[in-house]
Amino acid sequence: MTAKKKARSQKNKPVPQDKPAVKSFSPARAKEFFGEVKSEFKKIVWPDRKVTVGSTGVVIVLVFLVSIYLGAVDLFVGKLISYILK
Repeated sequence: MTAKKKARSQKNKPVPQDKPAVKSFSPARAKEFFGEVKSEFKKIVWPDRKVTVGSTGVVIVLVFLVSIYLGAVDLFVGKLISYILK
């Protein structure tokens, strides 16, 4: 019982915030942001052409197989519903 009362009393207390919710725009902050983006892009390990072509082939084959499967399911369900409604 006391735990519930304690939880309710803590619920109404304001939560301290470390940072303001909205910061104003400044060119210095924009420059800092784009500098950080540039440094993060340098950390990316881009795949070579062979890996990219292989991954693209896998995606194309899987899209083709899933489309055939979904088309078959759609055809079956459509025939089933038309049979039930007759």
